[in-house]
Amino acid sequence: MHKSLLICALVIAGCARVENIGQAPKFTPVQSNTESLAMLTPGLPMRAEPESPLDQASLWDGGRQSLLGDRRAVRRGDILTVVIEIDEKAEISNSSKRSRKGSESMEIPNLLGIPQRFDPKLPEGASLGSAVDLSSSSNSGGDGSVKRREKLTLRVAATIVDVMPNGVLAIEGSQEVRVNFELRELLVSGFVRPEDISRQNEITSDKIASARISYGGRGQITDVQQPRYGQQVADIFLPF
Repeated sequence: MHKSLLICALVIAGCARVENIGQAPKFTPVQSNTESLAMLTPGLPMRAEPESPLDQASLWDGGRQSLLGDRRAVRRGDILTVVIEIDEKAEISNSSKRSRKGSESMEIPNLLGIPQRFDPKLPEGASLGSAVDLSSSSNSGGDGSVKRREKLTLRVAATIVDVMPNGVLAIEGSQEVRVNFELRELLVSGFVRPEDISRQNEITSDKIASARISYGGRGQITDVQQPRYGQQVADIFLPF
């Protein structure tokens, strides 16, 4: 029974990898994600539409389609550009050292003549003259160093998927690039303020609250670099 369950588990785990044999990984469908849903169900208009076609043709109209209109993303389904620029460097170094040494010695060469009377009866080399002689020493040292460097520069289009009651915009964006048999995937999500969006309809990643940025991939190269499931399980349970 246990062997059958183990074989079934291995077969199921292997079937997920069979579809990538000899072909590139498939793209994620875009019709069922939250971005496309936000575009299909736009929010309410921010203002009333012009009353006549003449108003729509005016160059001085404040609408989004006019020459001087504000084209920044503000409504559900609108698209803006997220500029991801991460250049972080952290370096921490700690060093500690401690040393201690102690020595205690007590001799009683003449204590009412007791050492002289008992020394002949003691084994050769033993004497009561040196009653106590103690010494101790300890040393400890520790060094620690942490170095980290991360640099990432990317641009991705994101969609406003919801408008919060306080006016904050919830955004989500995804991008997939396939090169040969490797698929690179970029995901970004978070909350932004409309006033932080520039006139170029862009926002930097440091102005995104609760930002979640993921840059990775899947394909033959990633598959080779990852350890097998059995090795990952063994690394968890083996104590050495």
